[in-house]
Amino acid sequence: MTLRFTGKSIAVIVKNHRLYNIMDIGYILDGAEGKLRIQENDREILLEIADELPEGAHTLTVFKRQDATHFYAFFGAVVDKDAEILPALPKPVRRMECFGDSVSAGAVCEAHGYEGQIDPENHEGVFDNAWRSYAMITARNLGAELHNTAQGGIAILDGTGYYHAPEYIGMETAYDKLCYFPEGGKITAWDFSRFTPHVVIFAVGQNDPHKEGFPDNNIAEPAYRHKWKSAYKRIVADLMQKYPKAHFVLITTVLMHDAEWDRAIDEIHAELNDTRVHRFVFTRNGAATHGHPRISEQYEMAEELTAYLSLLGDGIWEE
Repeated sequence: MTLRFTGKSIAVIVKNHRLYNIMDIGYILDGAEGKLRIQENDREILLEIADELPEGAHTLTVFKRQDATHFYAFFGAVVDKDAEILPALPKPVRRMECFGDSVSAGAVCEAHGYEGQIDPENHEGVFDNAWRSYAMITARNLGAELHNTAQGGIAILDGTGYYHAPEYIGMETAYDKLCYFPEGGKITAWDFSRFTPHVVIFAVGQNDPHKEGFPDNNIAEPAYRHKWKSAYKRIVADLMQKYPKAHFVLITTVLMHDAEWDRAIDEIHAELNDTRVHRFVFTRNGAATHGHPRISEQYEMAEELTAYLSLLGDGIWEE
């Protein structure tokens, strides 16, 4: 949410529902980034952002820092009694969407000093910041609006990965849902007509070796490889039908993982054999860090992805 206003104070009203971890709401006020801790849940609360602003016009952007560790209803902003709400700036013409996991969601990216290392223990989500994910940075670099639908721990197949809500679900269940977990209430389908991207980043494959309580899934085993690739292609093909002009970029990230999953995605790219489907590999793909990419590593990915999308030309942004 972005609001332009006058006056000396600004606050927002939300009603948060916590599932796990510590909750913060992020904001950018006149170019300065900050966050507000949500101390209470399941009732409307007022979060005061600033109360001694200088005279003149101000711009506030409020954003969600975390994935489905929580959800909240946004009821509006509160300004001074004599303040003026200024006309909204137009939305970007370019539109992007990202289907991904915790890296795309910006998980643990604010753990400064842990570059290249495993995550700090028991961080409870305080280092999560979707605004600093490579997906969000890339969109801002290219002047695009982004739907970032990334979910930490998710894999392609149900029953695999680390995301459980409470059953382990994969992208094959979540990708076409607005609410995809029972704790969020009724499971609801997403209306794809509400947002049509020009470019779709599909960044799944990091968590897919994991299956809770069982040996790792073996992508080198032919039967499993066929099953996994078929599900992956089925999701992408459905999205291609829903977004008939969008370009798709298949990636994994710099978080360490077995390169065999990337080779399987190379095969998927070749088998889809469509000029709207692209394959991109980062310079340090699967080899940069034992833990979640930190902000500097997110920027590293964003700069490379921005350059790649720019090289594809302006045609990818055509309606």
